[in-house]
Amino acid sequence: MFFSMPQLSAMQWSALLAGAVLFVGISCYSIYDALRRDFGSTNAKLAWVQLAVLVPFFGGLAYLILGRKRGRII
Repeated sequence: MFFSMPQLSAMQWSALLAGAVLFVGISCYSIYDALRRDFGSTNAKLAWVQLAVLVPFFGGLAYLILGRKRGRII
């Protein structure tokens, strides 16, 4: 076999799953929110979406902290 699964307790697997859900959730929500907002130009919207896609967790956090204030809901 190429690799072996680590022997983790149920609590550790739950923590890993919760972290993965948080990671994906922040990334997906930031992309969704950026697509439904108006930033004044298409380039600004595209830049925020690219940041959230190419730098998944930290790009999403940067959008939620800095980018949401710049756009308005359409």
